[in-house]
Amino acid sequence: MADKARPGGTRTILVADDDPQILAVISRQLGRLGYRVLEASDGAAALASARANQPDLILLDVLMPHMSGWEVARAVRNDPGLQNTAIVVLTAIGHTVSEATSPLFADAHLDKPFEFADLERTIAAALAARGR
Repeated sequence: MADKARPGGTRTILVADDDPQILAVISRQLGRLGYRVLEASDGAAALASARANQPDLILLDVLMPHMSGWEVARAVRNDPGLQNTAIVVLTAIGHTVSEATSPLFADAHLDKPFEFADLERTIAAALAARGR
């Protein structure tokens, strides 16, 4: 059960983004909120980490080397051990494309740039929707 004193409690979030600055900023912010944070800088590493660590939620950039965020999300949804993992897609490719494609495998999407308050709300909603 999550620690109610902090939003993150004991939940684990995997952050996957090929931009090291974005990865560091998001990871640092989520760590401050009490989440256990894992990092991956490409899609293949994200999928391997998800399978090894079974995070509660994955934040996925869409355009990454080796596997796109959508490919990772599809693989996660098809993995019986990860089917209840919440997925939030982060992208700079545009709201219309995100709205059309993200619901196929993700619980939610956020367009870059975003406000951390929006990220926190989106994470909380995705975790709640998955019962995490």
